[in-house]
Formats: sequence, C-alpha cells, structure tokens
Amino acid sequence: MFSEHAFSIFEESISKYHEIDDVSQDFENPYKDTGIDHLLYRKNWIDTVQWHYEDIIRDPNIDPVAALALKRKIDASNQDRTDLVEYVDSYFLKKYQSVEIKEGATINTESPAWAIDRLSILALKIYHMREEAERPDADEAHKDLCSQKLSVLLEQKKDLSTAIDQLISDIESGDKYMKVYKQMKMYNDEELNPVLRGTK
Repeated sequence: MFSEHAFSIFEESISKYHEIDDVSQDFENPYKDTGIDHLLYRKNWIDTVQWHYEDIIRDPNIDPVAALALKRKIDASNQDRTDLVEYVDSYFLKKYQSVEIKEGATINTESPAWAIDRLSILALKIYHMREEAERPDADEAHKDLCSQKLSVLLEQKKDLSTAIDQLISDIESGDKYMKVYKQMKMYNDEELNPVLRGTK
C-alpha cells in the first residue's frame, strides 16, 4: 500500500534528522531525484526541521532579533512545504493522466498530496509522543498520559492511511478524479501583499 511505503520513508527521514538533531545540519536525500521517494523524503525533512523551528521559537527567553530571523525561516519553510505538496500532486496527476474517468465520478475534498502531508506530520507526532512516553526522566503519570495519546495517534495513522490508499485506488479506477488548485499565497508576493508592495 502506498501509505505504508510513504510512512516508512517519513520514519527514515525523522530517524536520520535525530542522529544530529540540529536544524542547521546539512540535508542529503538518499533517493534519486526522478521518483516519488525523493519527494516524500524531502517533504518530511522539511516538516521535521520546521517542527523543531516551532519548538525553538516558543522559548520564552528567545532573543527578539533571533526570533524574527527564525520567523523568516519558518515562512520560507512553509513555502517549501507547499511547493513539495504540489510536486507530489504533479506526480499523481502524471501517473493517472490516462485513466478514464467514469460517469458520476466525484472529486475529493483534498488531493492525495495534502492527505500525505497530514501523514508526514502525523509521523512526527508519533515519533515525539513515543519519545515522551518512554522518557527516562519523566514520572509515571506523564508517561501514562503520553502512552494514551500515542494510542490515539496510532489509531489516527491507521484511519488516515486507509483513507489515502482508498483515495488512490478510487483515482486509479476512475471513480474519483483529481483537480488540483495551486496554492495562491498572497503574503509572500510583492505585488499582492500591500506591506511588501509599499517597500518597493
């Protein structure tokens, strides 16, 4: 199943990141840039780095100048994340471009790539909740609570994976069709954001 394959790549990316556990570490993609695995690994790496950006910026003692610089990195990361989602959707569009769409076929509320985006984030939640559930310096009450939350996340993973695989199967059979709208983010565009436009 595609979801199981994708999740294993997400876990690989998360594990590799935590070998050094530094947002500034170099990135190296182990997969060739000609396939979906390359995109999935890169997608999760962006999510993983941003996860830790979000931790750092919540430090109540962070220097305001450093916080602003980090906010800019988070903004850039969000744009990279959106771009990767669109690349993943382009992969599916090309893969299924010759599928004959059945009469009465329906469109999904989200594209395959946006569902896969949620699976990537879920992989991070599971990794870090498991860390908390097994943290040696935490008390039993904390570990028990985190274990309960981990069980919910694992159930969510099962449900989301099933939904993703069903969606892909429905697209393959022509029972559903893809229609992708590019993300038209206005706040990064110098022509559309009045604040940026005013700095020209």
